[in-house]
Amino acid sequence: MREGEIKMRASRYLSEKEMLQKGIDVLLDALGPVETVRFLNISRDKRIESVKRHRMWQKSLKKDDFINEIVK
Repeated sequence: MREGEIKMRASRYLSEKEMLQKGIDVLLDALGPVETVRFLNISRDKRIESVKRHRMWQKSLKKDDFINEIVK
């Protein structure tokens, strides 16, 4: 290796089991057991696809109110 060159090392992905264990260990260290359980049990709402979300917004839109808000 020449001076100034950066030696790259091969990276390896953790297995899912290792990643989950390390993640839980970090949470436990940072939050403690009760807050870790609370964090893991937070419900995650399913994300609505953007076109569907936009169409839902359009259906609820009151045209006159919307136009009045824009031209203020």
